[in-house]
Amino acid sequence: MKSLSYLPLLLLLTQCAAPQPGSTPSSLPPMPALRGSMPQIINVSAYDPKERQRSGRSFSEHDVSALRDSGASGLIARAGKGGNLDTKCANFLASADRAGLMPGVYYRVQRHVDAVSQADQLANRALALARSRSWNASSLLLCGDFDGDLPLSAILRFMERVESRTGVVPVAYLENSTQLKQTLSRADAATKAKLRRMPYWLALYAHDSGAGPVYPAPGNPAGLVKQYQVWSDWTLWQYGGVDWQGGRSRPKVYNHGSYRFPPYFGSLDRPTERNVFHGSQASLASFWQQHGIRLR
Repeated sequence: MKSLSYLPLLLLLTQCAAPQPGSTPSSLPPMPALRGSMPQIINVSAYDPKERQRSGRSFSEHDVSALRDSGASGLIARAGKGGNLDTKCANFLASADRAGLMPGVYYRVQRHVDAVSQADQLANRALALARSRSWNASSLLLCGDFDGDLPLSAILRFMERVESRTGVVPVAYLENSTQLKQTLSRADAATKAKLRRMPYWLALYAHDSGAGPVYPAPGNPAGLVKQYQVWSDWTLWQYGGVDWQGGRSRPKVYNHGSYRFPPYFGSLDRPTERNVFHGSQASLASFWQQHGIRLR
């Protein structure tokens, strides 16, 4: 696991149904035929909120109403990273629930700590959070953020352990990583089938990022899906991230071709990390239920 106010960008879709993990290979539909808008999801960590950069509204772990009012449907907070728990996770989730946003958690899985131990830490945190309050939301989404140097065995062990502890198959967040693309694309058919049980949450902040001696720049989400050679389509797309330069954050936001996203989200006065869901609001709710712990 980025002036004037902008309304959230309306992107068009041909179908309102979310892609199903393990379906037959396909590409994104051509943009001119798209219909509707993609729901917006914000992800946060203990580093949020970033510093103020323009006039507008802010948010904190105690109040995320500005995210809701700018068009967000859900909030995914980092639960931990490499064996360490995030300090703001519980407060962010409680605030999201009060604001009417769907809550979720992600865990950044790193190589230097055993994958099962990290899965247990996510499961323990998520189950404790589920018991911690009376929720308005019906489920808590679970996600694994896999570092680019992880072996395939670690990804599978994390997924399987989270499922065995919670009954939930987590979402798989993958960076635009040459090593991960090589690792996953070379997997055998049975292993790819296991991976496809996790919906694919991709990260692509620019059409020309990721170019190198092994892979060309993917260009758009469909191109990145093809480079991994596992999923038929993507489910979440982090199109907005944040670069740190000279002690300050700088938004890095996809803005090319038919996908034109503004540098700031809605009326916010600072950068944030943001995503779109590849489907309708109704299919988003169904997806959240399928890959989340029941809260009520």
